[in-house]
Amino acid sequence: MKKIKNIEKAAERIKKAVHNNERIILYGDSDLDGISSVVILEEAIKSLGGRIDCAFFPDRENDGYGINLKALEILKNKAPALFITLDLGIGNVKEVEDANKMGFEVIIIDHHESLIGTPKASIIVNPKQESDDYSFKGLANVGVTFNLSLELLGAGISDNLKNSFLELAALATIADMVPQINQNQEIIEQGLRSLKSTFRPALRAFLDILGNGEVFENSLPKIISALNAAESVNFKNESYALLACPDVKKCKEMAQILLDKNKNKQLQIKNIVQEIERRISQKPAQPIIFEGDRSWKLASAGSASSIICNKYEKPVFIFKHGDKESCGSVRNPKGTNSVDAMKTCCSFLMTYGGHAQASGFRVKNEHLDKFRDCLNDFFKK
Repeated sequence: MKKIKNIEKAAERIKKAVHNNERIILYGDSDLDGISSVVILEEAIKSLGGRIDCAFFPDRENDGYGINLKALEILKNKAPALFITLDLGIGNVKEVEDANKMGFEVIIIDHHESLIGTPKASIIVNPKQESDDYSFKGLANVGVTFNLSLELLGAGISDNLKNSFLELAALATIADMVPQINQNQEIIEQGLRSLKSTFRPALRAFLDILGNGEVFENSLPKIISALNAAESVNFKNESYALLACPDVKKCKEMAQILLDKNKNKQLQIKNIVQEIERRISQKPAQPIIFEGDRSWKLASAGSASSIICNKYEKPVFIFKHGDKESCGSVRNPKGTNSVDAMKTCCSFLMTYGGHAQASGFRVKNEHLDKFRDCLNDFFKK
């Protein structure tokens, strides 16, 4: 079976770094797909006898999406190092150039489309590269990372470790709203089968608190939602700390904190949804729903967008209205593509990207109205 382009090359470079005791930095997106990718790759590297110097996760609301200069400034004293991005990086042309100048060697592990050219990274592993003829383009990043971990460990991977990776990969694949077909379906089915008897203390903690058995299916959305409720502060992420934690008692405490945090987040989401629906009722119907507010948290925008999108069956753009810039999440019905839509409006955007059904954007406030009108024109057609 054909492999993802450069996956063997990336595995060999990581093995070389482990053998030579090079410094390795993992830089992942702060959603469950990115976090799970970091945990899987870190554990695969540890199984080879290597170690990770640090794992970094940007706060999308304050730091923006992807690699950012603030993080590079903090990390620059660690150069030279192997700098591996997970679930981001393909859109960071300038930032990768900055990282190269600082002395980092960058490997990009991503699954998003390249929208503004190709970064000059040492190695790029991404099934959506134009030059990659890997048969399935719909993997979540965690699926790409799972394939990389198999390449790294080969026949030496134990069934227990493989199942542990599959459990995380299943949860993150569901969370990332990629099509549940092909290898994604295999990952979900195998991972959920293993999850019921998981050895991972963090996941065991959730199942002990929420219950499994007959209520297993009901527990899944709560686990995914709680892990996605974590915040990244100073580039550290609560869900990463939990998923990587070996202590059962500590995991139970941390899992409960995230479940409680998620209850507050769900209340915020409910309030956002109610406010959006109030606004919709007072406006003439448009092809899209485009709403923002200074009081809304970006972390709640994705979930609110999903609820509104499912109810109204329209593309939904929900954003946190900042002082000079606004940052938002997008959800849209099957058969429509939000990334293609934003491509046609990119002259008004600072950054954008994601998948057809779930994506995000950052825009200067002075361009909000033009961006909305451009989107309406696209979806009218």
